[in-house]
Amino acid sequence: MNSHKSILLLTLFISVAFGVPSVAAQSRPQRPDQTTDQKKNQRVDPEKTDEQKKQEAEAKRAVVDDEVLAIGTNVVNVDTVVYNKKSGQIITGLKSSNFAVFENGIRQELTGFATPEAPITISVVVEYSKWSEIFGYYAASGLESGKLEVVRPVAYFLSRFIKPPNDYASLIAFDIRPTPITDFTNDPGRLRQSVDILLRNSPAFRENNLFDSLKFALIGGKGDSVVLENSKSDTAVYGGMADVRAKRKAIILVASGINTFSKVSYDDVRKIIQEAGVPIYILSTGNLFFKKYEGNLPATDGIDGTPGRLTFLQAQNTMNTFARESGGSHFPITFESEIPGALNSINALLRNQYSLSYDPGEKPRDGKRYKLEVKVDVNGDGTFDDKEFIVQHRPYYVAPNDNKKKK
Repeated sequence: MNSHKSILLLTLFISVAFGVPSVAAQSRPQRPDQTTDQKKNQRVDPEKTDEQKKQEAEAKRAVVDDEVLAIGTNVVNVDTVVYNKKSGQIITGLKSSNFAVFENGIRQELTGFATPEAPITISVVVEYSKWSEIFGYYAASGLESGKLEVVRPVAYFLSRFIKPPNDYASLIAFDIRPTPITDFTNDPGRLRQSVDILLRNSPAFRENNLFDSLKFALIGGKGDSVVLENSKSDTAVYGGMADVRAKRKAIILVASGINTFSKVSYDDVRKIIQEAGVPIYILSTGNLFFKKYEGNLPATDGIDGTPGRLTFLQAQNTMNTFARESGGSHFPITFESEIPGALNSINALLRNQYSLSYDPGEKPRDGKRYKLEVKVDVNGDGTFDDKEFIVQHRPYYVAPNDNKKKK
């Protein structure tokens, strides 16, 4: 009875939160359809203006001269947030002269700097498996449905922080495989439908293929068709977050961090995260379960697949690594009361990024990794303030790999 009450209360919450009358924003295609044997999800490009559309139309009518040599320039973008080490206060109002970007220890000349009041484009990736349901159920001592531990932060973020018509969000649920519930949309009604699907249904599989799901969210691939599109096809080609053109984009991951048998290895998914350059903000779950029952768990996984103590500890290390190497943050969630504060912090970090960019020059396109470091001089006295302030950014730039494409 208590679990039914919890679901009804959460349903009432999202009904009020998403119930915005007369909103003109609609779910629109993110990218034009391409001819393919599989269905291609249409995806919104939030940054495309009427002028850009006009230029694209003119470009299609232009005569192509094959003798013209096209020269492309790579630009490395480094989204950066500055905050005080002690207070956690985010520092705003800085200029390009307050920053210095180093690549492998060599200072680079900034070619671009912006602090735009840009909307956000988010892909929410949530673990929706039997294990997450079990963790939540026993952590709550059976007083509520176990799946609410992962559904609650999803509902909270999508209802409170996605502001139409300029913000966009997508939702991907995963267990043995990732399933896109909705592609990028700014329609509150569609976002509410996505959460309703998680509330109405129950997880089907026990496995958590976290690495495969992160790869899918970042670079896309062939997977289940988008649930809310009601496609006749069981599968579709899904575009990843790395290809979305938006000034403020990120992945919000709600998961325990436990991975069972993904096809993608840990090292490979780390490389994908580093290359994508998309910050991952993580709310890790299952912590209250672990704290309550740590003494009863075996050191390693049981014969029946029950995660052992080492698996839970490894999951936390994995989440820390993914957050750090993507330029995001990790928020271990133990109690429900911690969720609003963590999501408020994520929203603030997203809305207050500085966009720095530089030209890496004519480097070999061999997939080599270069270390990035951003330093800040807040008061402009010529001395970097490393001791007082934290500069959050992605730690690596990975050059394009032409040899990889040829394979």
